[in-house]
Amino acid sequence: MTRNRAKCKLCGDIIESFHSTDYIICKCGEISVAEGAALKCGARDYNNFLRVDDDGNEIKVKTISDTSNDKVEALTDYPKPTRKDMLDMLDETIKNYDKLPQHAMTQPVTHYDLLSALLLLSSLFKSFEEPDELG
Repeated sequence: MTRNRAKCKLCGDIIESFHSTDYIICKCGEISVAEGAALKCGARDYNNFLRVDDDGNEIKVKTISDTSNDKVEALTDYPKPTRKDMLDMLDETIKNYDKLPQHAMTQPVTHYDLLSALLLLSSLFKSFEEPDELG
């Protein structure tokens, strides 16, 4: 399976989406990857977007232009999540774990589960460095 991983040429951040509910942006907000295996992505300028394969090789992406109006179509158009959005995602994750049946609560956590939680927490902590649109 191909990984949904990309590198931003502006900030050098390498980001990866693991699950269908993931939406990951680089620290400068230039590029994004989303929905895990669906391989969705976005960029303000695709010249700053590099795919990163399983071996760590950087691959320049090709974009398809609409010749009728010479406009590049973005694969995704997600707004940058606010701190409140990220906290809501964290609360929703906690609620979903609370709803699991007892036998599921005693099962081991996978590295994907842990990585998703750590990525969300990392995004939250990074958002403290930026002013929040909500105040």
